[in-house]
Amino acid sequence: MNFRLRTLALLASAVLLSQSGLAQPAQSADFVVAVVNSEPITNSEVRAAMLRVAEQFKAQGQPVPPSEELRKGVLERLISDRAQLHMAAEFGIRVDETTVDAAEQNLAQQNSLSVEAFRQRMAKAGVSATTLRDQLRDQITLTRLREREVDSRVRISDQDVDRAIAEQQAANNDPMAQEINLAQLLVAVPERADATLVSQLQAQAQALLVRIRLGEDFATLVKQYSDADRSNGGQFGLRRGDRYPASFVQATQNVAVGAVSDLVRSGAGFHILKVVERRAPTNLVKTITQTRARHILLRTSPQLSVAAATQRLNELRQRILDGKTDFATAARENSQDGSASQGGDLGWASPGMFVPEFEATMNALAEGEISKPFVSRFGVHLIQVNDRRRVDLSPRDVRELVRNQLREAKLEEAYAAWAKDVRERAYVELREPPQ
Repeated sequence: MNFRLRTLALLASAVLLSQSGLAQPAQSADFVVAVVNSEPITNSEVRAAMLRVAEQFKAQGQPVPPSEELRKGVLERLISDRAQLHMAAEFGIRVDETTVDAAEQNLAQQNSLSVEAFRQRMAKAGVSATTLRDQLRDQITLTRLREREVDSRVRISDQDVDRAIAEQQAANNDPMAQEINLAQLLVAVPERADATLVSQLQAQAQALLVRIRLGEDFATLVKQYSDADRSNGGQFGLRRGDRYPASFVQATQNVAVGAVSDLVRSGAGFHILKVVERRAPTNLVKTITQTRARHILLRTSPQLSVAAATQRLNELRQRILDGKTDFATAARENSQDGSASQGGDLGWASPGMFVPEFEATMNALAEGEISKPFVSRFGVHLIQVNDRRRVDLSPRDVRELVRNQLREAKLEEAYAAWAKDVRERAYVELREPPQ
């Protein structure tokens, strides 16, 4: 996950608090554990963040780190964020109430709740509406700061793209870098077998190979004759070529998927190898799925709140579903987007053309389906997906995809270096707990 998406994902972290009930305030007296540029971090903040992060680990099926290790990591993250917020304040980065409204509305929608119901759930978990909105404002501020400070550092040249494409193509052609699933039928040869026995066993293996090539089922013959593992048709499972004996890779590198190799001799005996599956490690994407959708956009303002826009779009959606109007007509009459005159039609769109919150909602819809109202940085939307298609990419499009991949990777590196620099330039005082 790139750093932008990771940061935006933090906007939803408060949901875990409400769902798990782990955000209860500390029962013991609170105290300051660190000071960052005169801003305190309290023990209760660290504890709440630890509980939230632990819950995230559990939700992802990962083991929770030991308590002290988790505490150190959480405290360091809080220090880093506090230092960045101080920098954002120096740069004059501000987040208006309308933007926080939109973020809160998104959280409520992710939980299938109204904003008021979501606030009530959070309050039961010990998180006030003010605290929640402050958290959202901080995370949006951090996102804007990081976009401003980190994006400008990343440049991908044509030479970078050329080099990456050449490396990917070379890796695709390297059998040791490919992932392969081989199945084997082994005719074992005892360690002290004489030449006569070896010859007999080789003839037996050769006869089995002929039977397979004449159409007999490989898995059935494995069950009947193999001296190796007979489960799952003798398959090893998908693994990189360098995790197989080199003789296996060499014998199968020119064998088509579904076909079998010639006999392979090893210290264990005679192997017949079937290529079940083969994957190149970094396939260059040559086709993509494009989506044709239409939407209705209501831009929020002091005169039109997120809640009012959502209610209006819900009413329009119901009218469309009831057959009282159609989406195109509703878009022409109501949408505040440049696409309104075309009935909200956005044309054919490739992945990455829309902002993440819009694209995620669009991708989750079936053809013909209409979304519920949702919030993006531009306002409140309804989307209807009209059609999808697979298209071949031009060489220029392939290069742009590679460029974007490289950019995301460099953004991660640039962000880590930048965050470390901000942390080192901040005044940080760590304090021991009171005795």
